Amino acid sequence: MNYSSNKRYSAKKIALLAVMCALALVMSYLEHFIPTPHPAIKIGLPNIVIVFILYRIGIPEAFAVSIIRVILSSVLLGTIGSSLPYGLAGAVSSLSLMIILKSLKIFSTVTVSIIGGVSHIAGQVLVACLILGSSKIVYILPALSVTAIISGALVGTLGSLLIKRIKRI
Repeated sequence: MNYSSNKRYSAKKIALLAVMCALALVMSYLEHFIPTPHPAIKIGLPNIVIVFILYRIGIPEAFAVSIIRVILSSVLLGTIGSSLPYGLAGAVSSLSLMIILKSLKIFSTVTVSIIGGVSHIAGQVLVACLILGSSKIVYILPALSVTAIISGALVGTLGSLLIKRIKRI
């Protein structure tokens, strides 16, 4: 396959996605230092980039950047053993649901992001149940869902602003 003639894999697009991945990775790193009341609670700053990619560039690109960001941040933060399964489960579950909701074209970016945030937490709790061999961890789901709704609204609002301001990439 000749990649130079394929617009989907042009050097410009690969460079753009690399920059987006780096931006999401930096946001992930910075988020690591934001104090929260519980280690499972995160704002989801890297997801601003993912929401933007999903709406402005495409589904495969959003998936690729999301997965690469989760893997690289786990490696760079030294949490590959403890956070990688949770991060991958959260990323895959949230992005899968966000893609479905976006394709329906009846939900706002903020709503898609909120539901993605809740799905992210649900995916992580499911993995925790499997890893720990106990379903008792689901009791934390309501509290984490409240924070996911707030974070999802923030991420969706900021993502929506970027989508409106940056029309062409």
